[in-house]
Amino acid sequence: MNWMSLEVLLGGVSQYSTAFGRVWLSVVFVFRILVFVVAIQQVWNDEQKDFICNTLQPGCANVCYDKFFPISHVRLWALQIIFVTCPSLMVVAHVKYREMKDEKYITLHKGDHLYVNPGKKRGGLWYTYILSLVFKAGFDAGFLYILYFLYHFDMPNVTKCTEKPCPNTVDCYISRPTEKKIFTLFMVVSSSVCIFMCICEIFYLINNKVRKFLRKRRDRITDSNYRRVDPTASSTQNLSNLEKAKTAAEEKESKPT
Repeated sequence: MNWMSLEVLLGGVSQYSTAFGRVWLSVVFVFRILVFVVAIQQVWNDEQKDFICNTLQPGCANVCYDKFFPISHVRLWALQIIFVTCPSLMVVAHVKYREMKDEKYITLHKGDHLYVNPGKKRGGLWYTYILSLVFKAGFDAGFLYILYFLYHFDMPNVTKCTEKPCPNTVDCYISRPTEKKIFTLFMVVSSSVCIFMCICEIFYLINNKVRKFLRKRRDRITDSNYRRVDPTASSTQNLSNLEKAKTAAEEKESKPT
């Protein structure tokens, strides 16, 4: 798998992300993808070859290995990285869709823009971004649960196996268990940090949304010249109505009493 192409593809997400999102991307690329490619794949490359059981019964070692490792750590983490990074593509796709709509609008309306900034998190893009964060945190939490359910974040030195065709209870030995346990805990911690950053970003965006809403509401209440805007009318018509109301108010104030 070419992880560098995935990094290049997701690198464009950083321009639409908040500070929390950029930290999340850094953690994913540096502490997960880079460590996975450089170190983890090398640590687990001998897991089946050096999984030795104290029996000569043909097939016993293979059955015991499959029992203890129903899915390899390396493949599980590869799936986790893919599932966790894919939701970010939702944001990129939504921005590209906005840019396409803006280009069509410019063509039809002779230079007028539909979106001043297609990458700004307003309207539907805000909800898409929030949904992508929920998916990222959910996938990370789900894979952490699978890893805990299968291995309990541990790597024992010896495991006992009673599966057929083993003649009796046999001891099987895992190669480099301490090193594998350290890297397992490292990946668990980095995944937990990513979940924490996603949660922080969700609260940050919701807090900004609520603050903007309250500020607009306060400005409308304090603004004595505020006029109701008809939601069914066009923006041009609303602007014209507001200008007429403002002109009438100025004429009324200029008349002598």
